Amino acid sequence: MSAQATAEQIGIKFEKQTPGYLNLCIRSGNQLISSGHVSTLKGKLGAGVTTEEGYAAARDCAEKILNSVWNAHGTLDGLKVIKVLGCVNSTGDFIEQHLVINGASDLLHQVFGKDGDGYHARSALGFASLPTGAAVEVEAIFEIKA
Repeated sequence: MSAQATAEQIGIKFEKQTPGYLNLCIRSGNQLISSGHVSTLKGKLGAGVTTEEGYAAARDCAEKILNSVWNAHGTLDGLKVIKVLGCVNSTGDFIEQHLVINGASDLLHQVFGKDGDGYHARSALGFASLPTGAAVEVEAIFEIKA
């Protein structure tokens, strides 16, 4: 099954976006580079927000990224996930950022294939705060395959 069909089958919604202040996904050569997409969930991991809630928030970010990629490219088909950067709004002693950002990586593996085009490089970092008080922010780079 194609990436686009898989995403639709698992319930990801694709909606047209109105251009805003910044480009949510820009093409440069054969790459699509997303802006950071913040979670709907607000709060700080390690201070009221659980790792499981953070995982869901990271998945939410990845769904938003896929919608932006779809808006820029018209489909998810023919893409390879190259790099994911996950930012976690967390306390200084919280050490499970990688488990939180698994929410984004697992969704990308599901859509593009863990052993194929979804197998990506990744960083998962903790931050003292994120814009709007978001719990998680994720950005990604995709290759447009020839």
